[in-house]
Amino acid sequence: MEFFDDKKNWGQDRVYVGRSWRKEELRIKSNSDLHKLWYVLLKEKNMLLTMEHECAEKNKIFPNPERIDKVMESMHHLEEVVRERNQAYYKLETGETGERPAKVVYNQLGLTFFYKMFEHLIPKFMNKKWRDSHKFYYSYSETKQFLLLYREKLFNEKRKALNRDKNHVQGLFKRFPNMDEEFVREKYSELNIDNLKEKKKALGHKMN
Repeated sequence: MEFFDDKKNWGQDRVYVGRSWRKEELRIKSNSDLHKLWYVLLKEKNMLLTMEHECAEKNKIFPNPERIDKVMESMHHLEEVVRERNQAYYKLETGETGERPAKVVYNQLGLTFFYKMFEHLIPKFMNKKWRDSHKFYYSYSETKQFLLLYREKLFNEKRKALNRDKNHVQGLFKRFPNMDEEFVREKYSELNIDNLKEKKKALGHKMN
């Protein structure tokens, strides 16, 4: 039954829970406490995923689905804190981070990706199997048209997303002319908020 939520929460529209763990709070805990907390979060995640699946099977509303996001965020922060401690330990002992070395490489289509290196028994210049499966090179003349179309696609997606944000901000100013502008500036830092405020779509009934 530990895979299911407390019975008093069954059928509830809302379950009151706290926020996720912050890195600042996790940094002051011992390694033993972090180890225990990891399994507490893991059990909580398994329980929430089970309840989400069960509610979907029974056509019920899963209360507070953001609980899963909070648990996942806490686990991510915990992993980051553990990685910080491992890096600090290895730097003190060996002068290196202890992380697996990696580099940015090109694939055969001319796209970059982050490749984490690892040890082999055979040097790569002698390892035909490795060389056949890891071809980190490309011919620009062969992929030129593909790269042009791919970059155009990325540019159009970014432009459309920016236009959606502009329209959304103008709609907010139209419906809520007295809203907190500092919050909007912080959330949409890539937009010129002062310019959008004066647009026709943002003025609404305030137009003279």
